[in-house]
Amino acid sequence: MDNLYTQPEHIVDAPLDEVVAELKRLDPDGIRWASVVRHTYDVIYNGQETGRYQWDQLMKTEKTHFGTLFEIYGQREFGFADGDETDYRIAGHQVDAKWSQKSGGWMLPPEVFDELALVATGNDHKSIWSLGIIRVTDDVRRSSKNRDAKTQLHAQGASKITWVWRDAPLRPNILLQLPPDTVKKILSSKSGTAKVAQLFREAEGMIVHRNSVSTVAEQLDAQRRVRGGSGGARTLLAPEGYVILSGSYHRDIAAELGVPVPLSDEYISVRVVPTGDGSGTRIGDRNWRRATTEDTITVPAPIVKDKKGRQIES
Repeated sequence: MDNLYTQPEHIVDAPLDEVVAELKRLDPDGIRWASVVRHTYDVIYNGQETGRYQWDQLMKTEKTHFGTLFEIYGQREFGFADGDETDYRIAGHQVDAKWSQKSGGWMLPPEVFDELALVATGNDHKSIWSLGIIRVTDDVRRSSKNRDAKTQLHAQGASKITWVWRDAPLRPNILLQLPPDTVKKILSSKSGTAKVAQLFREAEGMIVHRNSVSTVAEQLDAQRRVRGGSGGARTLLAPEGYVILSGSYHRDIAAELGVPVPLSDEYISVRVVPTGDGSGTRIGDRNWRRATTEDTITVPAPIVKDKKGRQIES
């Protein structure tokens, strides 16, 4: 992740600079904050129980609750101390955490006036997020307030945000990366396993997070829908040439096949054919390569196993 620290022209504010420096020290590449954002989206969707996977499917109260969860998960990830009246104390300074789905939409209560605010936003469709720090002084906030005495930054005030990360990459939500008609097709399958199998057909060569599997299956044992053996997507898809790789066991295979390498909580499906000449990637007792659109599948794909040769459950 690129260093996206941008410093606007502003008066010297040593506490602000110290907070920014501490955020960068704790998370130089922004990977941990990106994980907080991803986790908050996934928890608020609650896909395993609801089948939801995008912001527009949430109720108004859930959208409002997103900021609270973001604050909680941020504190849990980094172990920030509580502030006196603000959410956090970072580098010894009071900092209030604010999330808005729309950049500039942060609601600022009186307790953050003249204090530092950690303002964050994201877009799951675009797979991006941003996080910055600003001191909420009179000259950056609107004079108008709502009935709770909360206000917002005005346009000029928002330009004073010190962005620590700006439009940084967010781990993709595969159900937002695929065309809507394709997602509809996936979800129209009759059983949880059939839905999971269709997901891996449609998302060949793309990273699929475990949460997306749970959302599609809508079952408590969703990850077992991936397994090999009877009743799993691996077995259903093998005759069609698909192998489903787990980030916990098959990262080397993914790299050798030339596809994105999944993390430990991710999968990737790859359509493969045997090479017959000793080239390619060794899986089981044969060598394989990624199939092209011109290849006809005549040999079932292998059912991948763990490092000890056992058939894996997920």
